[in-house]
Amino acid sequence: MSDDRSHSSLLVPPSIQDCIQGVLSAKVVLVMYGDYQCSKSAGVYKMIKVIKRELSASFGEDYLCFIFRHFPQTQIHPHAQRAAQAAQAAQAQGQFWSMHDTLFAHQQKLENGYLVEYANDLGLDIPQFLKELSKQVHVARINEDIEGGIHSGVTTAPALFINNIRYTGHWKMTELMAAIMAASY
Repeated sequence: MSDDRSHSSLLVPPSIQDCIQGVLSAKVVLVMYGDYQCSKSAGVYKMIKVIKRELSASFGEDYLCFIFRHFPQTQIHPHAQRAAQAAQAAQAQGQFWSMHDTLFAHQQKLENGYLVEYANDLGLDIPQFLKELSKQVHVARINEDIEGGIHSGVTTAPALFINNIRYTGHWKMTELMAAIMAASY
């Protein structure tokens, strides 16, 4: 019905319910809808990490707030939904970003056994982790991200919003950095 460019603004505002690096009062709030099994999502996240590091060094920690929202594309990535659940189970134990980085670093290995191995490597409470995965405790939270993305016109991952405006430029470091810098003025 709607293509990726039909909405230019983020309809679900950033909140403390999100997975956040930084503060919501930052000059620039960057929201990414991503899929752990999507190589383009991983590439964009790597770029964002570099940009965030550079901007923090130049302008301070409160310049850029980064928010990740789940948008698993289950029709093409069979393990993306389970990986998102693993990330949220890690979030429940205060280890979202560590698990998030691990999942993107090991995109080809997202089957259940690997997820447990990653949780163990991060020192998570494994019985708790397994219970949350088996009972699908975090599915509703992931579905909220997906629905919010769809309402904002997201049809595929990755999708970025800079200060609530859809980023439609190329997935290049210089272009994304320029768009982030422009948004702060």
